[in-house]
Amino acid sequence: MTKRLRVLGIVLSVIGVGFLAAGGVAYLGVQDGYGSLQSFSEAQNVTLNYNDAGELVDRGTTEGAQAILTLLQDDWGYPVDFDELDPNDPLVNTDTEYMYQMAVIGYHVLHGTQTVVLDETVEYNGETFEAGSYEFEVDGRYWTDFDRMHPLEGPARGQAWSGTAHGLFGELGVGTVTHSALQLGMALAGLFAGVGATTLVAGAGIVWATGSKDEFDTFVEKAAKEPTQV
Repeated sequence: MTKRLRVLGIVLSVIGVGFLAAGGVAYLGVQDGYGSLQSFSEAQNVTLNYNDAGELVDRGTTEGAQAILTLLQDDWGYPVDFDELDPNDPLVNTDTEYMYQMAVIGYHVLHGTQTVVLDETVEYNGETFEAGSYEFEVDGRYWTDFDRMHPLEGPARGQAWSGTAHGLFGELGVGTVTHSALQLGMALAGLFAGVGATTLVAGAGIVWATGSKDEFDTFVEKAAKEPTQV
């Protein structure tokens, strides 16, 4: 029985070393990802705006920033991590900062005004629109909320939700997902390391409990030098 327990302890120790190695590899991979994301953010040089008190501002006002946060939290349901909104590090390089910047763009598109020019008089659904210039309020409309056949809404949709706006949304979304994935990777690295350490300690404990001190010391020394040969 003692011999079997010692074999079990050795097996657990080897498994523990394997998990620790996997955790180390995962950690290094995550660090490479963080480094790449940081370089990407620095190359774009997009930063958030803060006042002297360290408060978020948009177009010079804290009220504007709060309206954007309301859109992000209430309308889009995003769990904002305020610890990531750091006035000492305004560079957009975390998932919350990427999402906030996306909300900045979305807010101003949704609450903007587009100038639509009709070259000729148009009739639509019994309503006549004389040739001329019109100021069209987007009024919270997303891309699918416009009537594309309408003489004013149709052109206004393309002007408000332009290819640039869609492209920025896509680019910022990639940043958000990338940072979230890296956080998940870090959690997995910690999980691997925790399981490995626990298993290694448990296995070493079984070996220690079923053998002499000299045998245990020899086992530990051999495990440190050649873990795959234990």
